[in-house]
Amino acid sequence: MTRSILDHGRLRARLAAGEPTVGTFVGSASPVAAEVCAAAGVDWVLLDLEHGAGGEEQVRTTVPATAAYGVPTVVRVESAARIRIGRVLDLGVAGVMLPRLDTAAEVREALRHLRYPPAGDRGVATYNRACRFGLDPAALDREGEILGVIQIESASALGQVEEIAALDGADVLFVGPRDLSHDLGVPGDFTAPVYREALERVRKAAADRGKACGLLVPDGRAAAAQLAEGWTFVGIGSDTTLLAAAVSAALGEARAQR
Repeated sequence: MTRSILDHGRLRARLAAGEPTVGTFVGSASPVAAEVCAAAGVDWVLLDLEHGAGGEEQVRTTVPATAAYGVPTVVRVESAARIRIGRVLDLGVAGVMLPRLDTAAEVREALRHLRYPPAGDRGVATYNRACRFGLDPAALDREGEILGVIQIESASALGQVEEIAALDGADVLFVGPRDLSHDLGVPGDFTAPVYREALERVRKAAADRGKACGLLVPDGRAAAAQLAEGWTFVGIGSDTTLLAAAVSAALGEARAQR
């Protein structure tokens, strides 16, 4: 294969094989911050366009910055609109995270945006990074390389999680802890029985269908615990939260000597 910054489905294949992965979210919209995370050894970075500070323009520079370290970029789009998904796919991302979809029907429709006709409705063009700027038109036949990450962050989505897991292209079921706990009526209480039962239902739905399951956690210790439970797409905080925690801890140590 010609040398490329594109992932060519490697992340999707790793997860399909059941390999555990650990990454982090990038909310600062900084390709340098994404590169730092890649240099530190994450398996993937997730550029957040839903809650992060930037927009699609950051995808253009983040993908090659992380790829220089062999790390793929996944993007959480701001919405499941066809044009938003198509834009980041053309920029060469390894996968797309779809936020706040509440039914299997909504997920099915959004997944169509990841595929070219006749299987989907993604716009067809070859003069973009995904097709190596016209040098690799055969990329149009490799749309199965894209990782589809479906967020389960509402009681409604939880109620249809088995049906969602059965959908072709729904490769990862990813729990948004804050959103889901709020929607279940236990905001921020990640020890509540209703929340813990929800996590197990998502994990089991993914396992039963041979799909990966993902979750966002605050630190490495929490990540290790989730990996031990069988979660395979675990995000440790974000560039901003990890930086804030590190600076806060360093300041605490420094000021304790006064």
